[in-house]
Amino acid sequence: MKRLNIFAKGNLDVRDTLHSLELSGEVRWNGINQLLRENGSGISARVKHETSLGSEATANATGEIPEALINRELPLGSYPPSIQFSRAIFDFKADVYVLSIQPDLQIQPARHRHGGFLFHPDGLQQWEETDRQWLMREFASQPRTEPDAAMLALENLIGKLRTVSDAPILIYNVSSLVPGETIHCYAGLEDILSTRIKHFNLALIELSQRTGISIVDVDRIVAETGAAAMKIDTTHLTEQGCRAVAEEVVRILQDYGCIPEAATKA
Repeated sequence: MKRLNIFAKGNLDVRDTLHSLELSGEVRWNGINQLLRENGSGISARVKHETSLGSEATANATGEIPEALINRELPLGSYPPSIQFSRAIFDFKADVYVLSIQPDLQIQPARHRHGGFLFHPDGLQQWEETDRQWLMREFASQPRTEPDAAMLALENLIGKLRTVSDAPILIYNVSSLVPGETIHCYAGLEDILSTRIKHFNLALIELSQRTGISIVDVDRIVAETGAAAMKIDTTHLTEQGCRAVAEEVVRILQDYGCIPEAATKA
């Protein structure tokens, strides 16, 4: 059986759709391999997933944990230093790379005052007070990443990936529908999340035009079926949503020739 090696650098949007979705302790969607089995493709996918704190941090990662963090035990959840500073995306022999704009859009890492590196203090509410004080001394908070800066960082990351591989690069956009939002006049509301998402999605289209990367159009997929069926909240998808996005990934990979066309037909 042929194996398709996918490196997925992103958060729950890419993990839930490609690897698995678990809700209340129950696996509700078993990832892209569920589709490949159902379609009798004769292909299996190995999904290597890592969380991401954004394109700049991923592009600049050296694989070495900075000295300031080595001896400090912090409850960082899904963002341990080994992942935050991982360069595995450049070393893994991938047939496909899957990224997402969600980290650039929603995560706001801090920057080390002397070393200049980015760091995501995940789970800060559970930190000891001494660790909180250390964070304030050692790191400076950063403004939210704006679309143009995010795309420049993402384009830099794409360029670095292209020095090690010509494998297809797929990038998820984000559904711009924010549940419960019913705004009809946007005066004074320039910074609301739905508008920010739309700006990022448009910037990603422009990046695709420049670089040739493929967009996994989560925004369109959710809109076609409806958010009530496809979304749990602003960024997390239901089982049906995960399946639909994974089907779009398979369709794109079919266009690239990574999966035979006949294998995608039930």
